[in-house]
Amino acid sequence: MKPMLAVENLCLNLSGREIFHIERLALPKGQVTALVGPNGSGKSSLLLTLALLQPATSGTIYFDGAVINGGSPLGIRRRMALVFQEALLLDTTVHRNLTIPLRIRGVAYAEAAVKAERWLNRFEIGHLARRKARQLSGGEAQRASLARAFAMEPEVLFLDEPFTALDYPTRKALLNDLGQLLKDMNITTLFVTHDYAEIPFLASEVAVLNGGRIVKYGTVREILGVEVLQRGIWAPWET
Repeated sequence: MKPMLAVENLCLNLSGREIFHIERLALPKGQVTALVGPNGSGKSSLLLTLALLQPATSGTIYFDGAVINGGSPLGIRRRMALVFQEALLLDTTVHRNLTIPLRIRGVAYAEAAVKAERWLNRFEIGHLARRKARQLSGGEAQRASLARAFAMEPEVLFLDEPFTALDYPTRKALLNDLGQLLKDMNITTLFVTHDYAEIPFLASEVAVLNGGRIVKYGTVREILGVEVLQRGIWAPWET
């Protein structure tokens, strides 16, 4: 399958320390890839580098087959969207949290308003459109953050442990909704998580990062295995 995003010999060094060195990684177009590994393995740093928010020290990044040569091209970044562990919403209404980024990208107000309403309803928070973002619960805020990302109509979506701070019922409901939506939309997605139980909801592929290296890559079943999925014994970087 043709990759939407790929890297070759991608390295990041900070303060004289190597954060990661990825010989090759390819995210299949339209698929969700989970990125897992122990704390300090470089997961979030790799995500930020792929999202063109952290310049790599060396190596090559390919976007839809084209080489991205240094810097952070605005045109490419506008084809991406990110959702972090914290919702990072603007201190304004939920509706404006979606329309403002769209307006910055040149979308006419009427169209931005329609898109905002559509995606707020899709994430079941349309009734919160006029509420201030700081008045939302954790689950509501993360739904607003996801709605904002999808309103951008990204070709590549980055999810950096977006469910960690949520309670179990909220997390499960959101995972179910998001999993179905990603299947429907065919958005190429990199999903960073430390919780193996989240992976089957969203991902078809798994990349295991340890010590700044990709040590395993395969399908969810290949990496986690049936026994692991059933019993919850999981440390794929140790096997």
